[in-house]
Amino acid sequence: MTFDINMIKKVYERYPERIAAARQIVGKPLTLSEKILYTHLWEGNATQAYERGNSYVDFAPDRVAMQDATAQMALLQFMQAGKSKVAVPSTAHADHLIQAKVGADKDLQEGINKNSEVFNFLSSVCDKYGIGFWKPGAGIIHQVVLENYAFPGGMMIGTDSHTVNAGGLGMVAIGVGGADAVDVMAGMAWELKMPKLIGVKLTGKMSGWTSAKDVILKVAGILTVKGGTGCIVEYFGEGAESLSATGKGTICNMGAEIGATTSTFGYDDSMRRYLAATGRQDVVDAADKIAEHLTGDAEVYANPEQYFDQLIEINLSELTPHLNGPFTPDLATPVSEFRAKAEANGWPLEVEWALIGSCTNSSYEDLSRAASIVEDAVAKGVKPKAILGINPGSEQVKYTAERDGFLNSFRKFENARIFTNACGPCIGQWDREGAEKGEKNSIIHSFNRNFAKRADGNPNTHAFVASPEMVAAVAISGRLDFNPITDTLTAENGEQVKLDEPKGSELPSKGFAVEDAGYQAPSADGSNVVVNVSPTSDRLQLLEEFPAWDGKNIQGAKVLIKAFGKCTTDHISMAGPWLKYRGHLDNISNNMLIGAVNAYNMETNKVKNQLDGSYGEVPAVQRAYKAAGIPSIVVGDQNYGEGSSREHAAMEPRHLGVKAVLVKSFARIHETNLKKQGMLGLTFANEADYDKIQENDTVNFLDLDQFAPGKQLSLEFVHADGTKDIIMANHTYNDQQIDWFKAGSALNLIKQQEKN
Repeated sequence: MTFDINMIKKVYERYPERIAAARQIVGKPLTLSEKILYTHLWEGNATQAYERGNSYVDFAPDRVAMQDATAQMALLQFMQAGKSKVAVPSTAHADHLIQAKVGADKDLQEGINKNSEVFNFLSSVCDKYGIGFWKPGAGIIHQVVLENYAFPGGMMIGTDSHTVNAGGLGMVAIGVGGADAVDVMAGMAWELKMPKLIGVKLTGKMSGWTSAKDVILKVAGILTVKGGTGCIVEYFGEGAESLSATGKGTICNMGAEIGATTSTFGYDDSMRRYLAATGRQDVVDAADKIAEHLTGDAEVYANPEQYFDQLIEINLSELTPHLNGPFTPDLATPVSEFRAKAEANGWPLEVEWALIGSCTNSSYEDLSRAASIVEDAVAKGVKPKAILGINPGSEQVKYTAERDGFLNSFRKFENARIFTNACGPCIGQWDREGAEKGEKNSIIHSFNRNFAKRADGNPNTHAFVASPEMVAAVAISGRLDFNPITDTLTAENGEQVKLDEPKGSELPSKGFAVEDAGYQAPSADGSNVVVNVSPTSDRLQLLEEFPAWDGKNIQGAKVLIKAFGKCTTDHISMAGPWLKYRGHLDNISNNMLIGAVNAYNMETNKVKNQLDGSYGEVPAVQRAYKAAGIPSIVVGDQNYGEGSSREHAAMEPRHLGVKAVLVKSFARIHETNLKKQGMLGLTFANEADYDKIQENDTVNFLDLDQFAPGKQLSLEFVHADGTKDIIMANHTYNDQQIDWFKAGSALNLIKQQEKN
């Protein structure tokens, strides 16, 4: 079954005319990324060429996807927009709120029991406003999107940073905050700065233990966690065409870890095979009619250095398996070099847990290749040393893998755990026994992120990212430094044996199968559907408007915290046990910045309250400032807000009275989220000024009343001894975004415009 086939056909019908208009305006051959961007302009046919990295552009995405943790806040905002139905096809997916502990059936039921209020809210809101709802157990949002909604040449946005996974089917799919989703669902334009373009030319062909995951682990090592910021990464070449569609999805998925706006691949036979296998031959038939427009122009790929802002070349024939980590996804190490690096750094080599799944690596192909390693070990009499946990990506994948025996292969390891088709450990939804002890240890997983405390809440868990087949091999050996290409294992009979290379199937030979995929279609007319939110609920809270700017300079502000080093959205608004409050802004604000390291004492969740000189938890100190009517600012380091798209990291400080965030540099999504919520997101004109800011400073904005595009802001920092520093701050606000600030938020502006 194909969802929204008529919408897809309409997108394809306009392609030839819009490509022709764009080519005439731009005056040169086009990359795939440019084709998709220019065919999705809000204005229609292109009338001007946009400058990469500089021009703000209004787009018209084809669809919106939301996961349950972010959908709550997105839909609470949409309920304020005054619309009776969403303007574009939209879905919500219940995948983040189910904790992994015992196994699939018990964990799923426990998740439903604990979160019934939230799931019922999402179900009713979706029913009322024409949104498709994928129920708990249906699968991980990005795998479900790839199986059901992604289509070559389309543009979508999603309230999760790994929305980019859909690039595996040739989309420009971008992670955003909920306020951006509200714009699109309300029928308005969606704004994005025209991305720069990074080309990755893939030559050769993978073999043996190397997988698609190793491509992005290698790229992350090259570009680092911020090297893709403001860019679309476009993969091409014979090597790209040799990859499966789900392998492409894996590569695009982890593009979020290099800060990329998104990543994508040109339409090819692997996409045709996957679309057909997932019941969408009609999409193939439609795409084939405009196939030339669904990939970059031949001249671009023949001379890529002329058309991309940066070019990387990787020979897949020479690529070897990698392990990335710990504590950051861009610390890339070839397996062959890992032992020496681990010993030099004191990383624990023994592994108790090995985890396969997440939105990154939970496809049929992933499970089949990992299962082949397990079967080989069983046949050779080798018992696993670590616990192997499996999260299938969707009910369809799970049902088919069960039918084809892969899940039984994993069960041949006595201590294997098959978890629910949900995010689970990847986002901290893992009740790991003993994690509370805080012991130094290592785990390995096929997920995308490995920040401290992310998986199990233990800051001393060293998490390493690898392919599913490498995770399986490490689970069997029990050691991170095991290299299956060269090393042997001891069988129960004492014999030294070597694992065979992984084998797998790109797609099931008998086709995909499922009894109940878990989809709930909305009512054709939802006007009579009632959405109830109890005023006494601790899980859900209707939103109140943020106050508009009073037009004056902010005076007498305090420095709430100067964050030191890496400060991701996990540090600003933790997941794990806090996920249950994602629909209650006041309650979840009690986790604001509790993971950030305070530069003044190098501790977490301990900042000075300048009202009385005491030290307290960050949210408590900020609540004290708010109660006293005193504004505050947050100061941060490089790539502030890296990681998840969660807009709570912007909404919490806004709710508690923080006025501005001043940092060395921002991650893209977080900067946009701050703007959408009426916050000031500023960067140091001189990064060295970060060092001038003292714990007891009082901050005065000198020229905010002249806030304008391209004009620096002057901030006066008055120190305790009476001396002062004037610090210049840059910003990227355009006229519309300044209007968001003045109105108090983008949503406030939408509501004002609706009334006029």
